[in-house]
Amino acid sequence: MTPSEAFAGGVAVVTGAGSGIGEGLARAAAGLGMKVVLADIAADRITRVAEEIRAAGGTALPVTADVADAASVQALAATTYEHFGDVRLLVNNAGIEVVGYTWDISADAWERALRVNVLGVIHGARTFLPRMIKLGVPAHIANLSSVGGVCMTAWEAPYIVSKHAVLSFSECLSLELQVEAPHVHVSAVLPGPVTTRIFEDARRGAEPAPVAQHVALMKQLLAANGMAPDEAARLILEGIAARRFWVSTHPEMTAQMAAVRAQYLATQATPSMAADIVATIEH
Repeated sequence: MTPSEAFAGGVAVVTGAGSGIGEGLARAAAGLGMKVVLADIAADRITRVAEEIRAAGGTALPVTADVADAASVQALAATTYEHFGDVRLLVNNAGIEVVGYTWDISADAWERALRVNVLGVIHGARTFLPRMIKLGVPAHIANLSSVGGVCMTAWEAPYIVSKHAVLSFSECLSLELQVEAPHVHVSAVLPGPVTTRIFEDARRGAEPAPVAQHVALMKQLLAANGMAPDEAARLILEGIAARRFWVSTHPEMTAQMAAVRAQYLATQATPSMAADIVATIEH
């Protein structure tokens, strides 16, 4: 099924819609003829995006929400139902990056990352699913993991841990819905390099040299090789509409990284960092 066939005329809720992939998904959904609710903690960003969608002839409603707070997500759902009615597509996209040595990252930063990246997805699913299940018509939930959800990386532990958790949650949720409500489909979205603000928005203080080098390298890679958010959104919506569980912006990269992960698990190897990366680290 094409995205137009699956989504035209329906209602979409996209969290983290103020920038990056979330913004791209909101614009793409609106372009398909969906009524789009843009949720984000940054009110100014979603207001701008919603105004631009409306100027282009689409229908968009910005709703300030903190996905880390279950009550805020419940309020988001209530506003959505009041303005637009039932939801056909929920994209749990909101996420934040935190970098640094695991032991240097504050307890507050750790907790915030896990609450936004993991509980934000869980709150979204728990809040919107009961009505989707009861309605009995085709609906979609897409949870944003990452290629990081099938690999390991130094200096990004909160992000990597959270993306593994989102993938695992999506797997479990998919199994439950296959039994209880097969009309609601779950997709785990694993984006590769996409040009977003994630590292600019990351909360950081003074960084040790290895951390600063890693962040600089990531930003260079995104600038040089990152996919535009609008193109990523197009590919993601195609995958969701086709009712695929695994949805990737970079399928070959995802397959390669998953194969490496599978071999690592099968052999119960010791975690290790590539020698070329180790050689570049300055202490």
